[in-house]
Parts: sequence; C-alpha cells; structure tokens
Amino acid sequence: MSDKARIIGINHVALEVGDIEQALSFYGQAFDYSLRGRGEKMAFIDMGDQFIALFEGNSRHSDAGRHFGLVVDDKEKVRKQLQKAGVNLLPGRGVEFRDPWGNRVQIVEYANIQFSKHPAVLNGMGCADLRKSAGVLEELEKKGMPIRQD
Repeated sequence: MSDKARIIGINHVALEVGDIEQALSFYGQAFDYSLRGRGEKMAFIDMGDQFIALFEGNSRHSDAGRHFGLVVDDKEKVRKQLQKAGVNLLPGRGVEFRDPWGNRVQIVEYANIQFSKHPAVLNGMGCADLRKSAGVLEELEKKGMPIRQD
C-alpha cells in the first residue's frame, strides 16, 4: 500500500466568468440544470454528486489547450442547442466550444466513457436508464471493474 493518496475523481470544476447572470443564461441555452447554491458573485450548477462552480472575475486569461470535459446523456442534443443559440463549435469531430469568457468545454457522452456514476446517483438524477456502450463495458471488464447493466 502506498503512502500517497489516490485520486478518486473530480468533485467540481471552477470557471471564471464575467457575469453570473449571463453565465447562467448562456449555459441554460444548452443544458437543463438546477442550482446547488447561489451567492452574489457565485453559482453552483448541480451534477448529482459533482458540480460546476461559476465565479465572477476578470482575469480573462485563456489558452488553446486548457479545458474540461462535461459528461452528458446525449451530446447531439447539446450540439443542436448550441447551434440554435448561435454558439460557434470548435473544429473537430466532437462537440467543443468556448463560453463567452474563454472557458473551453468538451462534451462527452456517458455511454462512451469509462467514468461511471453509482446507480443510486443516476437514479436520483433521473438518469437511471443510461447505459454504457459495449466497448466501454469491455474496457472496464479488462481493468477488473465490470459494470452490471440490468
């Protein structure tokens, strides 16, 4: 056993935005979400057992590679909503965009990644019907982390 702690997952992602109201409106164009909490210059978008922390700031520093991957139930729905809202998608085969403050967001579909939510969390989020693809199930099996999908 190592004397170092293991990384288990991500609790939250913090994003700097220029205006909380504008940020909530922007993200609300593409995603159905609820708030976990709210302050004058902060808002917390709930993701079951995780969250996105939005905070007002003005450093406005971004770079080409820094980003975070947001897991969704259907990435094509996100693509359509972003296009409908006039958001420019970044080039490539995936769904990626920058919010108005330069934060780069990559959309990944739950079925196609190894990250897995506990069934009780999925149920509480109203997502009990989500399933993993056969390829992902095989990858997890090889790692000794089989998932049962009833």
